Amino acid sequence: MGEGALRALVPRVLVALVRRGEDFDAAEDALQEALLEALRVWPEHPPRDPRAWLTSVATRRLVDARRSEAARRRREETDLAGEAIRLARQLTLATDEPEARGLLALMLLNHARLPARPDAQGRIVTLDRQDRSRWDRPAIAEGVRVLQSALAASREYGRPGQYQVQAAIAALHDDAASAAETDWPQILAWYDDLVALSDDPVRQDPAAVLGRAVAVGRVRGAAAGLRETDRLRDVLGERHRWHAVRGHLHELDGDRPAAATAYAAAACRATEVAERDHLVRQAARARATR
Repeated sequence: MGEGALRALVPRVLVALVRRGEDFDAAEDALQEALLEALRVWPEHPPRDPRAWLTSVATRRLVDARRSEAARRRREETDLAGEAIRLARQLTLATDEPEARGLLALMLLNHARLPARPDAQGRIVTLDRQDRSRWDRPAIAEGVRVLQSALAASREYGRPGQYQVQAAIAALHDDAASAAETDWPQILAWYDDLVALSDDPVRQDPAAVLGRAVAVGRVRGAAAGLRETDRLRDVLGERHRWHAVRGHLHELDGDRPAAATAYAAAACRATEVAERDHLVRQAARARATR
C-alpha cells in the first residue's frame, strides 16, 4: 500500500476513535504515530486489514499515553497529598480547634480513595464506579476516628465547621459497601448543614450548593436536583462542573440526549486533560445508549 492510500485511511480511523469517546487531539497524535509505524513495518509485513491495524496501533498509543500521564499525576498527587496530611497532623498537635481535626479527617477520607480513581488505562473512574476493594481502609478508619473526635470537641464551640461537615459527607461515601448502599438522605442532611454555614451559599460556597444538588437528585428525584442547579446558573454556568453535574442528573433521569449535551458542554469547558477526556467519553457513552 502506497503512502497516499495509507493516508486515505486516516479520516475513517480518526472518526472511529473519536466516536468511541477518545479526545480528538489525542487521537490525532496517536494516529500520526501509528502512521509512522506503518511506514516502517508494512513494506516487509503488510497487514491483512490496514484500517484495523492502524486502529489497533493508535489505540495502544492512546492507552500508553494515558497510563504515563496517570502515573505522573499520581506521583505528583500520592507527594502533595502526603505532605499536606503530614502538615495537617502537625496542626492538630498545635491547636485544640476542632476544625484542624476536621481538615485532617477530610484529607484522610478523600486520599483513601486515590488508588481507585484511575483505571488500568489511566482514565478517570467516578466515585460510583470505583473498585472499593482498592480503597485504603486503614486511612478511612483513621479518618473516621479523627472526625468523631472533632465532632465531639465541636460541641463546645457550637455547630461543626466546614471541614468537619465535608469530612462527614466523605465518611458516608467511604462507609458504603457499594454505590447503591450510599446513605444519600444522611448526605443530604449534612449538605443542608454545610450550606447553612454561609449567609449567601450560592455566591459564597457554590461548590457546596452544587454538591447538594446531586444529593437532592438522589433523594428527591433528578428533576428536583436539576432545579437546584438552576440556582447556580449565573454563578457557575460557564464552569465545566456545573454542566457535568447536570449531565449526571439528566442521566439519572433517563434523559440520555440531554445528558450527552451537558457532558459535551462540560468537556468544552474543562481545562485539565484527563477530566476533559473523561467528559468526552461520558458524552459519547450517553449518545451510544440513547
